[in-house]
Amino acid sequence: MDVRTVMTERPVATTRNTLLKDIARMMLDHDVGEIPIVDDDARPVGVVTDRDIVVRLVANGQDPTQVRAEDCMTSPAVTLNVDSDLRECAEVMVRERIRRVPVVDNDGRLCGIVALADLERRNDTRSLKAEVSRQVSQPH
Repeated sequence: MDVRTVMTERPVATTRNTLLKDIARMMLDHDVGEIPIVDDDARPVGVVTDRDIVVRLVANGQDPTQVRAEDCMTSPAVTLNVDSDLRECAEVMVRERIRRVPVVDNDGRLCGIVALADLERRNDTRSLKAEVSRQVSQPH
């Protein structure tokens, strides 16, 4: 089974120049915890997570109305090809200790995203979700 069976298609994304306050609003409006940051060709160059905003920005006293995505994003983006299988997805999430993975098409353009919660959508992936959750949740 490949990632396209569980991924969210056409996820909301933005560019490096977007203010973090606007990214936070996108997260709220779309009920997501990560926004992929893409270049002009829709290729992921990084991601901004809710944790990035809190830990890298707010906790250090920076003003989210003045900081842009490129100043806070995790880069490079860890991505998966749309043809990757779910086992590979789980392995990447564990290895990279991430809860979400942008998915790219064969041209490297953003076409989806897989979140930890997506791994439990299907009965046959619940053990993957539990495995990834256990590994990702351990302190660094």
